[in-house]
Amino acid sequence: MSSLRILGLSYLATASLFTLAIFFSDHAALRMVANENVQNAAREFQNRVMAPVLLFARLEDEKLLDPQVTVPLAAPGPNDARVLAHAAVPQMPVRKVIAPVFAPPIEPTIIMPDLPAAPEVQTPATNQSGLGEGYGGSASPPLPKFTEPNTLSALMPPDIQPDSTLGPAERAAVTAQLADRLTPEMLKNFDLFLYVSKAKRGPLAQRLYVFKKDSNGALAIAYDWAASTGREQYEISPVGAHTRTDTPGGFYQLDPGRMYRAYHSHAWDQSMPYAIFFNWENHGDQTGLAIHAAVGDDIAKLGNRASAGCVHISPAHARLLFNMIHADYRGQAPRFAYDRASQTMSNHGEMMRDAHGNLVMANGYRVLVDIEDFSGAGQIAALN
Repeated sequence: MSSLRILGLSYLATASLFTLAIFFSDHAALRMVANENVQNAAREFQNRVMAPVLLFARLEDEKLLDPQVTVPLAAPGPNDARVLAHAAVPQMPVRKVIAPVFAPPIEPTIIMPDLPAAPEVQTPATNQSGLGEGYGGSASPPLPKFTEPNTLSALMPPDIQPDSTLGPAERAAVTAQLADRLTPEMLKNFDLFLYVSKAKRGPLAQRLYVFKKDSNGALAIAYDWAASTGREQYEISPVGAHTRTDTPGGFYQLDPGRMYRAYHSHAWDQSMPYAIFFNWENHGDQTGLAIHAAVGDDIAKLGNRASAGCVHISPAHARLLFNMIHADYRGQAPRFAYDRASQTMSNHGEMMRDAHGNLVMANGYRVLVDIEDFSGAGQIAALN
């Protein structure tokens, strides 16, 4: 018998005895018996005593006082450990809270290009792969035509920089350095090589060396000119942007759609005559690295780090290089590899290839730029 049933029977028995005691101690009831009102007394007993007993008996017979309820319970899962009474809750690790240090935002280390000053120059279209037609699309864009602006001569003072200051040991050292860095594919597929030393000091520092291939295919210095690369420091541009004035090292191709005889940098509020931009996309942005003529006070700084990231050379040398590249070095050139995940073009010398492993070629300029932090001191000492 369930505990609920026992409790109910005990309650009814106690109530019955208590009712009987009250009944028989009631003088009015005794008077009713004495007055032979038996029927009234029996009716009162039936209502106050027997009715609850009969009701309890009926409920007991119909199993209404002890309902059986079944609740389906699933086995606890691995994530239910915290709600089980017997489960041991693992101790949570104590985390140290460190106050954040706020610093001014730093912009990317490369200078972004500005709006072109020559609207007639065409920009390569973009194919479905997200790359320009020059990256292996069905057709390459036509190369732009240039005209010499009449206003450019005012920016080009007489050139006072010597064409070369190198002796035999210096020439041999820089030639050996470039030859050691070029792969056979680079040497085969490019005809003009621009080697830039971005070293701060040294016998070969801060110069641009122009190499051609001789009749045997070997490298030969055609020109070496004083240059200025990036100042390599954090700065705030004239438009208020935080940036690094670095010239990143690596291998670069020229952008056939961005060669300007007259160009103005709005980011640095500076003229860039004979601008030859590199074809290098870095994390989705087409960068603004270029070789161009120094102007104003920057001409006297050639041979030292003085630019905002571009490679400066003298006005006369910039004009010569610009015209030489545009006139003599057009043609099919291999494209550099492109990482779609980071949207960055390689500047380490990796070439883009098709499904068969062949180099992807496109119309452009057969010119390769190599920028390196190379002073030449050790090599020249070894040769001497």
